[in-house]
Amino acid sequence: MSEPRPNPITATVDFDADGVQHGHLRLPYSSDAAAWGAVMIPIAVIRDGDGPTALLTGANHGDEYEGPVALFDLAHKLDPRAVSGRVIIVPAMNAPAFRAARRCSPLDGGNMNRAFPGRADGGPTEKIADYFQRRLLPMADFALDLHAGGKTLDFVPLAASHVLADKDQEARCVAAREAFNAPYAATLVEIDDVGMYDTAAEALGKVFVTTELGGGGTATRRSAAIAARGARNFLIHAGILRGAPEIAPSKRIDMTSDDCFTFAEHAGLIAFAVDLGEPVRRGETIARVWPADRTGLEPATYRAKMDGILAARHFPGLIALGDCLAVIAAVS
Repeated sequence: MSEPRPNPITATVDFDADGVQHGHLRLPYSSDAAAWGAVMIPIAVIRDGDGPTALLTGANHGDEYEGPVALFDLAHKLDPRAVSGRVIIVPAMNAPAFRAARRCSPLDGGNMNRAFPGRADGGPTEKIADYFQRRLLPMADFALDLHAGGKTLDFVPLAASHVLADKDQEARCVAAREAFNAPYAATLVEIDDVGMYDTAAEALGKVFVTTELGGGGTATRRSAAIAARGARNFLIHAGILRGAPEIAPSKRIDMTSDDCFTFAEHAGLIAFAVDLGEPVRRGETIARVWPADRTGLEPATYRAKMDGILAARHFPGLIALGDCLAVIAAVS
């Protein structure tokens, strides 16, 4: 059996050197704009001696901004004298999508969070995924991937861990999720976990936490602050960063049932009957979708399939057939 093809990405930082380094992951990419060009992905490495490694990422989807805001700031401020071990920060994992303010890459249409384990001989998105799969994730003990709803969803600010077959690993992920200390702590089963960065990290046995910290294609002062506080708490929990965690009240929710998810079977103008975080009972109206091309027609009514709170909603006001309309989370 032949050896795997080497990944063409090279790092301008030394992952084993102490101190603070700011550099790039350089992915060769030939285009009309630059025959011998490259995609340059910012990276920071903060290291002091031996200890655990944490890998912190943002903009896995390019239109989600809480992660980049928090991680560019953390990379700028983190003092290696407060660190025991190593912190690897990639604020804009899908750099082409981030720079284009798009969920998916403008170079190849790739959705980074559906591209794992990636391919060293694939398109740019697959090459980045392969580099994380084979180079960065194996170095990490802890991984934090900061997400939000992007341009099409809005969430209550939550940190999530997944239901895993390995219950010891699941418990470690839950403990890290609790330490992140988002306003909502969610236990999650994905609709489809194939190709996800989450799945890749968990399959390698890592302690993995993800988030959904807002949405609408922007970051607010509050949502960015939750990301920043949570990232520091996560590093303290990992035993990498010295200091006391900053703790605020948190509510536990579960998104582990298919009944949590409501998808649009009509296109049109959406009118919500419940706001984010508000309680809803099974059978109550979540939203109505009005036909947008004429008056005088009845709206389609969407009802909750379970008791809980409205944890996520479609954003913005027009919805297409098949879009995720709402997510109800059970309060645990």
